[in-house]
Amino acid sequence: MIITKASGANEPFEKKKLRQSLLRAGASETTVSQVVEKIEADLTEGMTTKHIYKKAHRLLRASERVVAGRYHLKNGLMELGPSGFPFEMYVSQILIKLGYSVQVGKMVEGKCVRHEVDVIAEKLDRHFMIECKYHNAAGIVCDVKIPLYIQARFMDVEAKWKLAQGHGTKFHQGWVVTNTRFTADAITYGSCCGLRLVSLDYPTGGSLRDMIEETGLYPITCLSTLTLPEKKSLLQMKIILCQEICHKPQYLQQIKISADRVKVILEEGNQLCHKLIRHDQH
Repeated sequence: MIITKASGANEPFEKKKLRQSLLRAGASETTVSQVVEKIEADLTEGMTTKHIYKKAHRLLRASERVVAGRYHLKNGLMELGPSGFPFEMYVSQILIKLGYSVQVGKMVEGKCVRHEVDVIAEKLDRHFMIECKYHNAAGIVCDVKIPLYIQARFMDVEAKWKLAQGHGTKFHQGWVVTNTRFTADAITYGSCCGLRLVSLDYPTGGSLRDMIEETGLYPITCLSTLTLPEKKSLLQMKIILCQEICHKPQYLQQIKISADRVKVILEEGNQLCHKLIRHDQH
């Protein structure tokens, strides 16, 4: 059966890919088998991956709500818009949890010109200039022009950094972090010039998804118990993490959510970021 990807390209439906994505989200073998069986029964020629995803997500919500939240991660990141600022803040919070000190949206002097840098991160003797490339639609990718441009900016900033006291022996590196993916040429260029590229599923063991799972810092947009307008209201209040509403339920009350619904939302939120809350309690 041929299906249509978000990019418009066609490819055969692969049951294995669907199974892997469900298992990666934490679904049980029983749930995975039930969801895959129902998806296969509903398949028609030319069906979009978006339609398949929506059906799988709806089925997960009915059986394992917290798994549905993890499964919604890719789409949840796209819901962080419309501007790229919430994504920049989200990336900075993940880095802080991983032990980096960060600055967001800082103007930095380069050797030639000034640059506005999305995130500056430091850890021990390592100093990073990080650019966040947020996309709010599936099928949009970062091609080689993005790392070419960012590497040029980084080299200008690095030339100035190295002149600062104590920076002569520091390790400096540029990063590009995106919520979608990079083309093969972009990855080849990044590997060649030493620019670190991080996408939702790249590189293996150090992807954005890996960082999120390690820290337990899921965005509020993953919560299936929140409506889209409620998510937008919280983002306007600069509330980005599930952790934030779990620790301060009054944020939900501020946007006029009833006490009964607050209880349901917190239950899902606590399960979704249980790793983080358990760590903090110890």
